[in-house]
Amino acid sequence: MTTHVDIAVIGAGPAGLCLAKSLADTGLSVMLIERQSEAAIADPAFDGREIAITHHSANLMQALGLWAHIEPQAISPLRDARVLNGTSLFSLKFSHTETKQSELGFLIANHHIRKAAYEVVKDCPAVNLCTDAQVKNLVANKDNVSITLADGKTIQAKLLVGADSRFSETRRAMGIAADMHDFGKTMMVCVMEHTVSHEHTAWEWFDYGQTLALLPMNGLRSSVVVTLPPNEIARLMHAPADEFSQEMAARFQHRLGAMQLASTRHAYPLVTTYAKRMIGQRFALVGDAAVGMHPVTAHGFNFGLKGVETLSREIKLAASLGHDIGSNSLLMRYERTHRRDTRPLFMATHAIAKLYTSEILPARLLRAGALRLGSRVKPFKHAVGAMLADAR
Repeated sequence: MTTHVDIAVIGAGPAGLCLAKSLADTGLSVMLIERQSEAAIADPAFDGREIAITHHSANLMQALGLWAHIEPQAISPLRDARVLNGTSLFSLKFSHTETKQSELGFLIANHHIRKAAYEVVKDCPAVNLCTDAQVKNLVANKDNVSITLADGKTIQAKLLVGADSRFSETRRAMGIAADMHDFGKTMMVCVMEHTVSHEHTAWEWFDYGQTLALLPMNGLRSSVVVTLPPNEIARLMHAPADEFSQEMAARFQHRLGAMQLASTRHAYPLVTTYAKRMIGQRFALVGDAAVGMHPVTAHGFNFGLKGVETLSREIKLAASLGHDIGSNSLLMRYERTHRRDTRPLFMATHAIAKLYTSEILPARLLRAGALRLGSRVKPFKHAVGAMLADAR
């Protein structure tokens, strides 16, 4: 038996769910195909990741209805940011006062975003959620895309969208390669309580031999990110809580005072991805499947939302005019726009991450000089601050 829908989305993560919600009132039928159970999507577990949300993304989340499903105390203002290098006390500072905003953005835990995205989709009549589903085969032709599931069910869609992570199996199945860079490091994330206020300032500390990040949460709590070789992360993951807390305070040179582990610990390989093509025949990529950012900016979800906004706008226009929602011209416009919106920051972030994690002497010297130069060049600082706040 074959089910016919207008749009099939593989991956019911935040990007896939937001795309479905953005198209729910167009008269188009949407099917979300997800390998996890619906219970796992409805009540996602804490995964350690805290997401930076720009003002533009916050507006999109409000328009989609997500914002109303997140408790206010779970939304932390991100007022300022500091970039530190090695053992130097000097830091490159980005202030909300340079952006004409009361804050650079907001911080929200990933599991809260995922749950909110599910809540706004679950009762949409036009959206069908197909969970516990494993995709077995994909075939695209000039008229439709056929999706065969492991249980034998077949779905035909006018447009297929891949939204299934930076390691997207859908992207590969559709024959699209990606530029992937494995930094050979693992990042560990957790929540820690501390005795010294963070003053709602984010830190990115490119120390020698390690990279530390601090994302300020409400109260005397922060999301802490430590990037190290995999074997060192494995040791930290299994260290007793008291020993771990003492070591983290030392790694931060006690700048936050005493620190105490306040959550489970989670580890992720540090790999970035940029799809060589974002479209195929009746196919488009969104979210991390299109652009998997380095966490140095915590900007991945902002790009995911931007892609959702761009693709849904093209689809809505085509549907309103009675045009083909899977046409090559539509998809090419989406790809051009999304590349323009993401490529510059992706490349800049990638270059910064490579420079500031290099341990060779020339790189160390260049790292220190680059921070001071960036601090003196006011137009550069203002541009970066505005980019962090808006990510348009």
